[in-house]
Amino acid sequence: MLSRPETLTDTEHIRLKEVLANCPELEALTGHVRSFAEMLTERQGHRLPQWLDAVRSDDLPSLHTLAAGIDRDRDAVIAGLTLSWSSGAVEGHVNRIEMLKRQMFGRAGFQLLRKRVLLA
Repeated sequence: MLSRPETLTDTEHIRLKEVLANCPELEALTGHVRSFAEMLTERQGHRLPQWLDAVRSDDLPSLHTLAAGIDRDRDAVIAGLTLSWSSGAVEGHVNRIEMLKRQMFGRAGFQLLRKRVLLA
């Protein structure tokens, strides 16, 4: 379900069709996941409101929770699905600093942490 349909082998296609034929909820979930993945990879943030409406129309409580969370910050999610800017580099630095901080927890003071952050 999480793989691109064109990358599945014939056997995997057949197995997936069999599973989805026996579980309509799983079939609906697969459609929503693939639709969201397409929005994400092709930067089609303008489709988000329609996707949220489609998710709410199905009886999938876990996706309703996701839709409610997305709705709380809809403008930011649409921007993230549309714009080419990324905060990946900043997140990488934050992750590195947090790792250093965890390694030193309870062992040294701020001065040593500061030196390690600046020298790492």
